[in-house]
Parts: sequence; C-alpha cells; structure tokens
Amino acid sequence: MQVIDEMISGHSAPVKELKNLIAIVAPSASSVLIQGETGTGKDVVANAIHAASQRNGRMVSVNCAAIPAELLESELFGHEKGAFTGADQPRQGRFELANGGTLFLDEIGDMNLSLQSKLLRALENRTIQRVGGSDDIPVDFRLVCATHQNLDAYVDEGRFRADLFYRINVFPIQVPSLAERSVDVPLLVKTMLTQIEESAEQKMPDFDDSAMSEMSRYNWPGNVRELRNIVERAVLLFPGKTISGKDVRNNLLRLRVPSRNEEQDALWAASQNLEGISGDTDLDSQSPLPHPNHYKEWFAYFDSIDLRRHLRDVEVVLIEAALEKTNGTISSAAEALHLRRTTLIEKMKKLMIEKPVDS
Repeated sequence: MQVIDEMISGHSAPVKELKNLIAIVAPSASSVLIQGETGTGKDVVANAIHAASQRNGRMVSVNCAAIPAELLESELFGHEKGAFTGADQPRQGRFELANGGTLFLDEIGDMNLSLQSKLLRALENRTIQRVGGSDDIPVDFRLVCATHQNLDAYVDEGRFRADLFYRINVFPIQVPSLAERSVDVPLLVKTMLTQIEESAEQKMPDFDDSAMSEMSRYNWPGNVRELRNIVERAVLLFPGKTISGKDVRNNLLRLRVPSRNEEQDALWAASQNLEGISGDTDLDSQSPLPHPNHYKEWFAYFDSIDLRRHLRDVEVVLIEAALEKTNGTISSAAEALHLRRTTLIEKMKKLMIEKPVDS
C-alpha cells in the first residue's frame, strides 16, 4: 500500500476505497477499466496499478484520442519495412514495447470498431501481427484501459464492441470526482505546492483557512487538473503572500464566459466586476447587472450551469460591493441591499465574508 499512498494523495472515504481497489487488483493479471470524469487522474491510477503490480516490464501508455485513427494501428501493433509509404524500417508497436509490463490505453472509447476487433484478437490470442506482416508475435502484457465516456451506452449504440467491453471490464474502477472528495483539497494543494517549489524560482504562497474553505466548497468541474491549474496560477499571482478566501473568489475561481460581441462583453464585465462600483453609483436605483434574459445566452457556451454556485457568487460580489461603497457600515450596506441588518450578518457568516468594523 505504501507505493499507492505515495502516488495518490488523499484521506477521504472515496480515496480510501480507490486505494483499496488498486491494492486488490494490482497483483493480478486481470484487465482493468478505469472510469471517471476528465481531469480526475485516471492516468495516475493506472500508474499506481502498474507500480504496485508484480510486472517487471515497463508501463507503456497510448492516448487513443490523441492519435489519428489511420496511425493508431501502426502505433499499437508496429509495422514491417515497406508496409506503407515512409516505412523504411521495421518498427515495434506499443504491444511489443509493453511485453512483460503494462499497456495503458487511455480514452479507449475513441478507438474505431475495426481496431477494436484487432485489440480483441490480441487479448484472446496473446499474439499480434505487425502492419504489413504475417508472423504471429507472442506478447505478454497486462491491459489497463481508461475512459471518461459511458461505454455501456456506446455498446447499446453500436459504437463499442460488447465482447471487447466484457474483456476489458473484468475489474472496473470508478475514480471519484474532486467534488466527491473535497476534504482532500487542502492536502492536494499542499502536495502540489511542494511539487511546484522543486522547480520554481519564486516563493510559494500560503492559503489561509478562508481560502482553503472557499476552495473546498467549489465544485471543481475540471477536477484535479483544474485544481493544479489554480495552484499554479496562485504561485504566479501571489508569490510569497498569504491568499485569502476573497483572493480565491476574485482572482482564482472567477468564472469567465466568452462573449459574442461588445454588448455582451460590457454586460458580463458589469456583472462580474461589481467591486468597482464608483461612489457616485446609487445602488437603490441603478443595477449594473444584465437583464435576466441575458443569462439565457449562457447556454450557448455551456451544456450546464451550476445555479446554486452562481447565485452564491453573485451574493458574495454584491455584498462586498455594498460594504465597500458604505465604508464597511453593515447597517448602511443592509439598507442598500434591501435586507435587514441581522439577515446581512447571517449571510456574511454563511458566505464567510469578513466582517468590517461597523461605524
């Protein structure tokens, strides 16, 4: 378990279950299908399976979505000299390179049906033929596949072979999303900062409790990959500084939407930059927010929108803007927001907005 713990950070219940599954399947020769959302670290899980296995050979990875279909066959099976234009020398494919080790096929759902048939034969016979060749070459490999797609649905739609699916799905592993393991965010941030520090010249920032709380509540649609990007951005924006919850909301997690024209640019800027309201603006009579119908346009850019998170963000920005306009006077800010003073105080506690001195 030590090598697994070293490779996968986290102490949450979903991660403990994930590590347990890896420990169970790693010593075996069974095929593994790793499923999970984009950015959850399916490749890390695959590497952990190989590292904890008894395979002496190397782990060889292929991203099936990144290689054009016409080249993927040669990449996997290799080719003989003269097999096609430019094939001046025979070349081993990934199956042969993974002999004695592990072959990791990432995004297996992107493989076309013709190549799926050849993969199935390789799994059944444990031999392959190079492109342009006729000799059966024995190969000893352990297959690990990964996908973010619903292969069950692909089978029903005829886009993925049912027999191949059963072959690769001997031991399924579901990688939890970061939202499902949000308690691991502080540890992941610490681990990422340590990794970045090894090669960075600037000092690392420090995330205070409010910043960690803010990041733990975020839904992380991009999962661990998005968290890594946020941490790297924090290193660049706040070198050697302490990052607060407000810094996280305003500079690190703020949602950006591409606009179609200047009018939408102006509307979006208004709704996202309320902190910049001038002292001459009357919050009672003027609203910098776009008309509610404007939000219908958002579905031109997103398949879904986290309504609760967006409404929460709007509340935070408006409350902070009102407090800034009224010089931190809660009573005046509450009046500007058409709220009771006690209601505003409760919202500030719930949203973890720092309470200013009430004058």
